Amino acid sequence: MTIRSLIHEMRSRPHRVVHEAASASTTTSDSEPLRWSELPDELLREILIRVEAVDDGDWPSRRSVVACAGVCCVWRMIVKEIVAVPELSSKLTFPISLKQPGPRGSLVQCFIKRNRNTQSYHLYLGLTNSLTDNGKFLLAACKLKRATCTDYIISYRSDDMSRRSNAYLGRVRSNFIGTKFTVFEGNLMPQNRASKMVKSRSSNLMKVSPRVPSGSYPVAHISYELNVLGSRGPRRMRCIMDTVPMSVLDPRGAASTTPFFRSNSKPIRSNTASCSDPPLVLSNKTPRWHEQLRCWCLNFHGRVTVASVKNFQLVSVSDRETEQPSSERIILQFGKVGKDMFTMDYGYPISAFQAFAICLSSFETRIACE
Repeated sequence: MTIRSLIHEMRSRPHRVVHEAASASTTTSDSEPLRWSELPDELLREILIRVEAVDDGDWPSRRSVVACAGVCCVWRMIVKEIVAVPELSSKLTFPISLKQPGPRGSLVQCFIKRNRNTQSYHLYLGLTNSLTDNGKFLLAACKLKRATCTDYIISYRSDDMSRRSNAYLGRVRSNFIGTKFTVFEGNLMPQNRASKMVKSRSSNLMKVSPRVPSGSYPVAHISYELNVLGSRGPRRMRCIMDTVPMSVLDPRGAASTTPFFRSNSKPIRSNTASCSDPPLVLSNKTPRWHEQLRCWCLNFHGRVTVASVKNFQLVSVSDRETEQPSSERIILQFGKVGKDMFTMDYGYPISAFQAFAICLSSFETRIACE
């Protein structure tokens, strides 16, 4: 069985162990079929490395890597060792990659499609440099208008927006006038449902398994500056990343990929970072006024083609204070390329989920800020 036929078999049955019938010329009639899960680790690792390197590891060929991880526990462990995190590889492979920091030296190019009729937003990974490719679906969000606020529900699936579903990832909630937003991550299930109940063998007492976290905890706060004078100009926004310490911008700093839990309604920024370490603060890059075009301009390097008040680039506040404007490292940029088409490029130290949540806040109409 060749590697190509193996991959085809795994795609058709991703959650079963793949078997290969023993050859009649080399085996006896009473011999058992060879199990691919029982291959020597060295040979299996070499096969999976070659599978991971097909087409430079890009989608859609990267589906083979996901299929290999679903064969059995042995394959899954080896695939986890081979596949690097997005910070190092710039690749999005598994759903957990959407909650891990982006690459340090580049930006992950994505785009958002808006559906005005259903008030939904779909995030796709760009497969080419073109702004018109179909892309790889990543996340979906829907807008829920309430009496005192607006909620954006974010899910792994476009057809399941229930907050009680396993596909639920988080939400973005605005205040009454749409100038302040809070990004929440985690499930909304009650404590007695989210936690797994385990009965102790030594006693009849029921114990709660801590393996499944419960509750929703804030990971970011977004605010837009009020425009009380009514002057026309670009928006001014500020993002406080509660779960990302400022020290991650150091050359040796590393953003934590472990879950962050809330205690007494106060978010913990990192399991390893000191409590005195301030959170990362992002602000939009100040555009310059173009005299000939008579408009505010930002250099999006060809990723934005339509002028809009929603367009922005986020940089670290510390970079703006210590470096020249031309050397500011862009962490997130968002802009319009069509009527309901927007590009979203993000990088270290924020994740795809955090970047998507920040961009969703830009869709909210706020007359007080414009």
